[in-house]
Amino acid sequence: MSATMTTMMSTAPKTSPPSLTPPAPLPVRKIPGGYGWPLLGPISDRLDYFWFQGPETFFRKRIEKHGSTVFRTNVPPTFPFFAGVNPNVVAVLDCKSFAHLFDMEIVEKKDVLIGDFMPSTSYTGDVRVCAYLDTVEAQHSKIKNFAMDILKRSSSIWVSTLVSSLDTMWSTIESEISTSGSASYLIPLQQFLFGFLTRCIVGADPSSSPEIAKSGYTMLNKWLALQLLPTVKIGVLQPLEEIFLHSFAYPFALVKGDYNKLVDFVEKEGKEVIQRGETEFKLSKQETIHNLLFILGFNAFGGFSVYFPTLLSALGDDKTGLQDKLREEVRETIGTSPLSFSSVKEMELVQSFVYETLRLNPPVPLQFARARKDFTLSSHDSAYEIKKDELLCGYQPLVMRDPKVFDDPETLVSDRFTKEKGGELLNYLYWSNGPQTGSPTESNKQCAAKDIVTLTASLFLADIFRRYDHITCSSGKFTALDVRK
Repeated sequence: MSATMTTMMSTAPKTSPPSLTPPAPLPVRKIPGGYGWPLLGPISDRLDYFWFQGPETFFRKRIEKHGSTVFRTNVPPTFPFFAGVNPNVVAVLDCKSFAHLFDMEIVEKKDVLIGDFMPSTSYTGDVRVCAYLDTVEAQHSKIKNFAMDILKRSSSIWVSTLVSSLDTMWSTIESEISTSGSASYLIPLQQFLFGFLTRCIVGADPSSSPEIAKSGYTMLNKWLALQLLPTVKIGVLQPLEEIFLHSFAYPFALVKGDYNKLVDFVEKEGKEVIQRGETEFKLSKQETIHNLLFILGFNAFGGFSVYFPTLLSALGDDKTGLQDKLREEVRETIGTSPLSFSSVKEMELVQSFVYETLRLNPPVPLQFARARKDFTLSSHDSAYEIKKDELLCGYQPLVMRDPKVFDDPETLVSDRFTKEKGGELLNYLYWSNGPQTGSPTESNKQCAAKDIVTLTASLFLADIFRRYDHITCSSGKFTALDVRK
């Protein structure tokens, strides 16, 4: 979020930070790969992507086949009911080529958040929200500045609201463990996230509406799912997944009732934020409400709902004594003081672990951009001619395992991003539509919440080890929470 809210690698990076102007001329190479026969090629790639291989293997096998991290291929969705969607992409799967996706002089982001497919604007009140706008569109700067302002203003209540919301979540989980011996954390985690984020972003207390307090998070889940289903591998029994989940776009009517309830709640309870959007940023009331809901539901709630379980899973799977090290750092740093943004910024291992889990499992795995003009794209070893209007696609989990940048790239190394081991590697940490060392502005597409996301994750970890000596969890469940002695 706003910058104003204020071993993998044991040595310096193997390469200099990604640059769009290579230090020495690279051989210009024809982009390998292809799109296959019309209809048949995209269908074949779709079946590999979703069914026979899965996204990661899909991209890995093509890297091996073409001997290149840059190649042509197709990504879903495709035929039969996506006639207006072009699945042809140029895949960019190393740190250097992927970095071109951030250069707004050579690429544009209009309507390519999840590829050439764009869900109906009915899902956002017939408003094209900021995530689908290109930086040259007039409304982009207004809405981006509005989003950064929301985060800046909420900074005064962010930590206290987080901690009080976590009090409720942990109490629920502890009670369930004492009764049943284990507790699923997925639903309590989403309930916590919905309440906490709604208070901070919308300025509204969900408890003012019993229905929203009880079901608001499930309403967002359904709203998110129906937009993304054509592009996401679920892992249900095939061929049912292909027939029913990936063959057509789902109509907004299926979630219209719930979405309208969320709109009514935001309009009624978020008056102050809405008024600020209208008066200070010259947005219409509808633009303000639907962008607020998108920031809350898609960017914040959706992103954290994917990322926090990954964080907990990494803690539960660790066999290196990481929890002991994290606990020691947290307690030495804060003592008996309350948590704060400034205190977690002093927790170097906590922050490094957050960065490392983001590296291996970025919440949004795919990034897209369309060539604004003809340009030359560089990978580590070759250059390629990109033509205007070609769609570039980067699969971040592979990009963040670039062996030319990261040592032992497949392994989670909790202290990889500490200053002693590899502080410079933050130049390569791409998870927010830009490097971790970048800053979100009205003229770029970097996540407005970039900094607050990592700080919030660090606060979440610190809160765990402020409360507990050790946690035991796996497969989405806690089996033990050892309360601090």
